[in-house]
Amino acid sequence: MVTQVQIIQWIQVFASVIEHHKEELTELDAAIGDADHGINMDRGFKKVSNLLPSFADKDISTIFRTVSMTLISSVGGASGPLYGTWFLRASSATAGKKELTQEDMLKFLQSGLDGVIERGKAQLGDKTMLDVLSPAVVAFEQAVNEGMGTVEALRVAVSAAEQGLQETIPMLAKKGRASYLGDRSVGHQDPGGTSAYFMLRSLLKVVDSQKKGGRG
Repeated sequence: MVTQVQIIQWIQVFASVIEHHKEELTELDAAIGDADHGINMDRGFKKVSNLLPSFADKDISTIFRTVSMTLISSVGGASGPLYGTWFLRASSATAGKKELTQEDMLKFLQSGLDGVIERGKAQLGDKTMLDVLSPAVVAFEQAVNEGMGTVEALRVAVSAAEQGLQETIPMLAKKGRASYLGDRSVGHQDPGGTSAYFMLRSLLKVVDSQKKGGRG
C-alpha cells in the first residue's frame, strides 16, 4: 500500500528536487524553448509546498486535485496545463482513497498519462514529457503483471523513464517552441521530460524509503 502520508511526502520531495534542479531545467529549456521551465515549475511547486500542512486530513484525491489547480493557476507555458492535467486525472482515479493498492497506483499513473496525451496532443517520438511518462507506465504495468511488488515495479518504471529521457536527446522536436528549431533541436535533452523523470524518481524514493524503514 502507498499511504496518504507517502503521497504528501512525494509531493514535498518532488518540490525540493525541482528547486534543487531549477537552473538545470532552465538551461535545458534555454537550448530549445523559452528558458523558463525550471523557474515556472519551481514557482508552482513552492505554492504547492505552502499548502502541504493543509493536506494532513485530506484524502489522496483531494490532495491531487488541489495540486492540479495550484499548478494550472501558477505555472506558465505548457507545463502548468500538462502537470495540472496529470494531477487532475490522478485525482479522478483515486476518489475517496487514503491509501493506494498496486492496482490503484497503476490506475492513477495510467490516468495521468492519458490526460497528458489528450492535453498535449503529442505522440511518442515528438520529444516531450510523453517520451518519459509512457515507457514508465508501460513498464510499471508489465512489472505488476509479472508479480513484482510496488517498489520493484516503480524501480523498473523509473529505469524505463530514465532510458526514455536519454532517448529524447537525438530526437527532432515536433511540439512547442522547440519544434521551430528544426534540426537544431537535435542533441538536447527535453526539459519537460527531465522534470517528469524527477517526478517519478521522487515517488520511488519515498515509497522505497518507507519500505526500508519497515513502514511500507
